[in-house]
Amino acid sequence: MFTGIVTDIGTIRSSEQRGDLRLVIGCSYDMSTVATGASIACSGVCLTVVDKGADWFAVDASGETVSRTAPGMWAAGRRLNLERALYLGDELGGHIVTGHVDSVGHVVSVTPEGDSHRVWISVAEDIAPFIAPKGSVTVEGVSLTVNEVVDQVDGTAHFSLNIIPHTWDVTILGEMVAGRPVNIEIDVLARYLARMRERLGN
Repeated sequence: MFTGIVTDIGTIRSSEQRGDLRLVIGCSYDMSTVATGASIACSGVCLTVVDKGADWFAVDASGETVSRTAPGMWAAGRRLNLERALYLGDELGGHIVTGHVDSVGHVVSVTPEGDSHRVWISVAEDIAPFIAPKGSVTVEGVSLTVNEVVDQVDGTAHFSLNIIPHTWDVTILGEMVAGRPVNIEIDVLARYLARMRERLGN
């Protein structure tokens, strides 16, 4: 379980296909405090530490994980938003994030607004109903508040985010450009509400 508050930016040092994809990720965490078997969210994807060194950790990404996440994100040299798993008693600064990517969205536009940036992202039809104004969404592992939602005639939706300078600077969201694919996780509360509505027939 995570909160969507990024605590480090990692860089993929190597990416090697071994049945699963073995990734070695450089980071600035004190790895003596990270156990083998611990979970770390990598740009919104919960992965298990299978090996580690003083300034790196290794994870295995299954074919299922690779197929459901943003294309190109697992290439050597790519930067990733990192978050260690939530400890009982930690401050919940974002919202409850599971680390399971629901869909890949695409950046529509990035526009400076004062010191911040307005970002519009498109999402597929199956995810569109779960995105609500003033609701929470996780983009590349970052907990964010949805500003506006505009439903499209083809059933997809575009939603906007306001990225403040701090978030822009300390995460990889500052790398977003139009057309870039991004990992999206919907709010877990929206998921359960949709399931309840389905079962109740309303």
